[in-house]
Amino acid sequence: MQEEVENKTVALAINVTKLTARELKTAILKYLESQKNRARSRDSPKIPHGKQSVKSLAIQNQGMTSIEITDQNIKSFERVARKYGVDFAVQKDKSVIPPKYIVFFKGRDADAITAAFTEFTATAVKKAARPSVLSQLKKFTELVKNTVSDRIKNKEKEQSR
Repeated sequence: MQEEVENKTVALAINVTKLTARELKTAILKYLESQKNRARSRDSPKIPHGKQSVKSLAIQNQGMTSIEITDQNIKSFERVARKYGVDFAVQKDKSVIPPKYIVFFKGRDADAITAAFTEFTATAVKKAARPSVLSQLKKFTELVKNTVSDRIKNKEKEQSR
């Protein structure tokens, strides 16, 4: 059983010793189910979501807006943008030192992108306000080194009787 569908061949193989009506019925049902699944996949083309290329974002014809980011930690922005379900594309501008990043997103995602940016900046400010663990560790090691130890070590030990 083979059928030509849009220049694609669909094959159904049956491996039985004796072909009965029951096997023929199950084979036809499986064939019809596969055709229904193929029709569903053709009707709804896959639209990419989340991080994507600028070209695939432009193909969707929903208007694009851009924002410049100078922060080197672009991964934390990507995490927040995924949380808000924003379709975006990041492009690095290497002509400027330090490099800046241009984030393109759909015009309909403007409210979601502003919420994502407010959360992103809030987390960046919170991280900047926190003291560094390494600097605290160095400070405490210096304190420990500078403390004077008044311990007297006696090498002679008394025996108790």
